[in-house]
Formats: sequence, C-alpha cells, structure tokens
Amino acid sequence: MQKRYLGKSGLEVSALGLGCMGLSYAYGPATDKREALALLRSAYEQGVTFFDTAEAYGPFDNEELLGEALAPFRNEVVIATKFGFKNGDVTQGMDSHPDRIRQVAEDALKRLRTDVIDLFYQHRVDPDVPMEEVAGAVKELVWEGKVRHFGLSEAGATSIRRAHAVLPVAALQSEYSLWWREPEKDILPLLEELGIGFVPFSRWARAF
Repeated sequence: MQKRYLGKSGLEVSALGLGCMGLSYAYGPATDKREALALLRSAYEQGVTFFDTAEAYGPFDNEELLGEALAPFRNEVVIATKFGFKNGDVTQGMDSHPDRIRQVAEDALKRLRTDVIDLFYQHRVDPDVPMEEVAGAVKELVWEGKVRHFGLSEAGATSIRRAHAVLPVAALQSEYSLWWREPEKDILPLLEELGIGFVPFSRWARAF
C-alpha cells in the first residue's frame, strides 16, 4: 500500500483510506458486528492505515466498532473522527460550540479506546459559531495531547482561511468524484497554497 502525507502536517496515511460510515449508518441496516470487525481487520492486513468515522455515524456505534476492531494495532493506524452535530444527531442541527467540541472529544476517546484522536474534523461548518472559536477549542485539545491534528469537512474557502490562521488545518475532507468536480474551482488551489491535505470522499459517486 502506498502512503501519503496530508499536506504539510506530517501526518502519514495509507493512499486508500476506509470510510466506515456505511457499516453503521446511512446505507441500509448496520452490518453484522462480526462481519464488520472482520472487514476492518482485513483492511488493516491489506495495508489500510487510515480509518474514518464520526460520532454521528450511528450515532456513536461506529466509533465503538472501530475502537474494538483496531485496538490490537491502535498505534499502527490513523483514526479520524468528527464533531459538529447536536447530541451527535444530524437531524438536530449543528453544534460546534467549544464546550460541545470538548465533550465530543472526551466521549470519542472512550469509544475509540485510545488516548488521542489522530485527526479531529469539524463535520460541517456551524454558522452560529465563529471559526476562530472552533479552531481555538481544538487547539486547546491539541495542547492537552488529546488531539493530534485538526481537519474540516465540506468547508468553504473563507472558513478554511479563518481556521488555518488560528490552528494549522491538516486536511479538508470533501466530496470529489467524476460526477462532482466542485473542489477544483477554488478549494484545491487554496489547499495547495496553504499546504493542507485533501481527503476526497464518495470517490465512486456514492456507489452509483
């Protein structure tokens, strides 16, 4: 498996990452736990070291699944998870207030059976919370050793610049496929300018 560095962050990941959402959420019933554990461990055995989850996937179930599956080789993989929704429920709207960010991190550490989150994304930009406050909250978690790197998902150029000015953004995760080329207009040039990695999701057009 080839490896990649996410921008200038120094965070090295496998060229192919595993987005784990569908094991617990969104695309039909959750996968049988035994099958899901086997799949995750098989991915690791085949060279995947980059695993993506979020508190909203379930909610919470997906993080617990990853925590159990990856525990035997936790130090050899990179785990990305996300904050940004009220009570981890996408139907309740966004919540990226600093106290909520801290709570999500503390809870995710327990579910993931780890003492540090490798990459902590804001799941979606919260229009009610200034990006400077969001980045500042994650910065405190970095200082405390609970988070290694800060990421954004589906953020626009202005939000990326404002966040990066407070705490270097390691990666932006956004949809990008043969059917969806929007990041090419403004986002990819900005990421190159700032030295931020790009993590595309739905590379197969949401499994068309």
